[in-house]
Amino acid sequence: MLDVQTHMDFVGQGKAERWSRLIITVFGIIGLIYGAFVQQFSFTVYILGAGFVLSSLITIPPWPLYRRNPLKWQKAIETDTKSSSSESGDEGKKKKK
Repeated sequence: MLDVQTHMDFVGQGKAERWSRLIITVFGIIGLIYGAFVQQFSFTVYILGAGFVLSSLITIPPWPLYRRNPLKWQKAIETDTKSSSSESGDEGKKKKK
């Protein structure tokens, strides 16, 4: 079907967090100034709400901007399960005197 990516890498999460804080802060300051100018607190709330919606649209979806640094996983190490299970069982037992 469609190959839709649904994750962000760690660097992308940091970028998304910085962008959301910046956008909400800027819209909050603009809303506060405009609301004080027109003496309507509701305008402040509306502008801050618009900033929240814009911030959500920019930072919540995993845009390709947030997936540029994928993790490089190590390959799995194959172990012998017979020898490791018999050896580990004897280590936990204490000897009585």
